[in-house]
Amino acid sequence: MEDIKKEVQKRYATIALESSGCGCGAGDCCSGDGTAGVDYAGLDADLVEGANLGLGCGVPTLYAGIQPGHTVLDLGSGAGVDVFIAAKAVGPTGHVIGVDMTPEMLARAWNNAVKGEYRNVEFRLGDIENLPVADNSIDVVISNCVINLAPDKRKVYAEIHRTLKPGGRFSISDVVTYGGVPEAIRKDIELWASCVSGAVDREEYLELIRQAGFEDVTINKTVEYDYFKSKPYGVTSITIEGRK
Repeated sequence: MEDIKKEVQKRYATIALESSGCGCGAGDCCSGDGTAGVDYAGLDADLVEGANLGLGCGVPTLYAGIQPGHTVLDLGSGAGVDVFIAAKAVGPTGHVIGVDMTPEMLARAWNNAVKGEYRNVEFRLGDIENLPVADNSIDVVISNCVINLAPDKRKVYAEIHRTLKPGGRFSISDVVTYGGVPEAIRKDIELWASCVSGAVDREEYLELIRQAGFEDVTINKTVEYDYFKSKPYGVTSITIEGRK
């Protein structure tokens, strides 16, 4: 597990320093067949340059039901793109917390917050399997293509449940698999850092969320990716919500 986390940190530290990303995917993820990046151009987000590094697989804020005054938590907040979208939604009376385990990403996010003059956000260094957030303190949890990178996804969803207020909800975009993904791919640590090897079967993913205590678990959007052409297995992104 520690080797996986180190490889993930290494990959995303490099992206933060190089100021560019290309989503998730097997092989050349910047190719037309491989990109899972998300275009935020159509959103009224007023994003500062460099906040969107092209690392998402959905737009969880579209389904999050964020309201003015809410406290929002973003898991694996990266350079801050979804934090800043949420910050506009919660307004001056709300607050958004981004948690990321890569110091280089945190530095970039703080710099973007200063450039964008976001006064209702903060970024914390932390592991999403052990969140630096108080119990029952969050109205909405969001995350974008990050939980698949965590070795212990059950622990992540247990932490989400712990931090949410009663009645609180999450809206998460993530990568899942279908079919019999070969063991060689499952054990490829570089593909894990590319959001492929660590992704679990969709039905298993939904079940572990329910087992964490969430209700009304619903998939709002599914996008299929052509990473493994003509294979009986593959990966998709789902944007999913649930309620504590």
